[in-house]
Amino acid sequence: MAPKAGGDAAKVNSAVYKDKSKPTDIRLSNINAAKAVSDAIRTSLGPRGMDKMIQAANGEVTITNDGATILKQMNVIHPAAKMLVELSRAQDIEAGDGTTSVVVIAGALLDVSEKLLQKGIHPTVISDGFQKALQLALQVIENMSTPVDLNNEEALLQAAATSLNSKVVSQHSTILAPIAVQAIRSVMEPIPGGIGARVDLRDVKVIERVGGTVEDTELVQGLVIPNRASNVNGPHRIEKAKVGLIQFCISPPKTDMDHNVIVSDYAAMDRVLKEERQYILNIVKQIKKAGCNVLLIQKSILRDALSDLAIHFLDKIKCMVIKDIEREDIEFVCKTLGCRPIASLDHFTAENLVNVEMVEEINEPTGKYVKMTGAANSGRTVSVLVRGTSQAVVAEAARSLHDALCAVRCVARRPALLPGGGAPEAAAAAALTQAAITAPGADHYCLRAYADALEVIPSTLAENAGLNPIETVTELHVAHVVDVDLGGAPGSAGVNVRRGRVTDMRDEHVLQPLHVTASALALATETVRAILKIDDIVNTLN
Repeated sequence: MAPKAGGDAAKVNSAVYKDKSKPTDIRLSNINAAKAVSDAIRTSLGPRGMDKMIQAANGEVTITNDGATILKQMNVIHPAAKMLVELSRAQDIEAGDGTTSVVVIAGALLDVSEKLLQKGIHPTVISDGFQKALQLALQVIENMSTPVDLNNEEALLQAAATSLNSKVVSQHSTILAPIAVQAIRSVMEPIPGGIGARVDLRDVKVIERVGGTVEDTELVQGLVIPNRASNVNGPHRIEKAKVGLIQFCISPPKTDMDHNVIVSDYAAMDRVLKEERQYILNIVKQIKKAGCNVLLIQKSILRDALSDLAIHFLDKIKCMVIKDIEREDIEFVCKTLGCRPIASLDHFTAENLVNVEMVEEINEPTGKYVKMTGAANSGRTVSVLVRGTSQAVVAEAARSLHDALCAVRCVARRPALLPGGGAPEAAAAAALTQAAITAPGADHYCLRAYADALEVIPSTLAENAGLNPIETVTELHVAHVVDVDLGGAPGSAGVNVRRGRVTDMRDEHVLQPLHVTASALALATETVRAILKIDDIVNTLN
């Protein structure tokens, strides 16, 4: 019986391993799916890139050319294609800019991987070869970067302007770039004894308001609350204000959800109303006693944060009230004003209030909002009011401003700038082509393929600008090969889409953060290596 059992096992094993073409087919399917995602957003790359109109199921329309936004809203089904969506999201978190570039580079790397697989090179060998190529490419771009002094506002402006140039609102980059730089410089904290600075983007609050044009966008050194004051006859502008932030409600207490209070006669009803009035009056008296004249109330879910009777009393004591402060905004409000939230009436004392120079309600055709400036002990925070003619324009302006803020943050984190216009990729491609000549075995093919893949960035920039991509990339390649051969540092030649030819990007002041390009290359290579290692897709039972 034993030999028979062994024979059965051998038959099963041969059946499992008979289909040698399956891993190849799976790999090819993954590569094609991921390339399809890359090709979909390739036309959005660069200053002359096209925009995409995204229509949501509810009919809402978004117009953008931001790679992360397009992919986030795209309905992707194939698991390998989803990896590219995750890649774009990872770049958005890590650098905030370069979300289109990272997917385009990954697509080009997959394209050359397919050709290497057809030559019979093993996926693991290609994966290791790409890792070596990445190290060499990172070394090249590190060498061509120039250090930046964070006090040099001009260099930071160039990085912000380069990021904005590829956006829908590029014509407003002269307004948005200084706002981005000023905002980041206001919130950055220098690292003691280290290089660069810490920047938390949560300290920059971007508020979108429809009305006016993008040119009316302004930076506020203080707090902007996008709600109107709740008062009926109360003050709408207070100088030398005393502000309190409360987390309790100024309205009659309610029973739990599954309880009721039944009042059977008028006398009891009067008593209830009297008690309610007395309850609210006690709270208002305590507010007046503390000397508070601007009250911020956190949004309440279970009951009204503010009753009509409370508004009446607060109007009488000339106290401005702003209700429905969102729970997630409490931390930002506290940091901006330098206050602490007051959770109960017992703690509502003068020591827990903060002094603010000016609190005013601003009236606009599209609605009202409250602006607070000059807090006595404010933290490192700023608010940016983004305006535009329609919701679509405002949303895109806010997204573009976010990318510009991220570009300046990248320079603050790693103070070095690279020439833009595909120059770093072209320089790395020239160095890799040179290194491939002496590389042994399969590494020769891998380095060469990686170099070819990197040229997709200048090629796409040229193509989207209506130039001849082959001619432009050849001219760029020649410029960089000459630099490498002379033994000097890599040059700054890049694709100038405005003039329609190859020029020195530093002279054109087209500069981008080193961290954005380095992160894009590292993340794209990592994702491609992961896709190459997959040889089967297994579906789970549930």
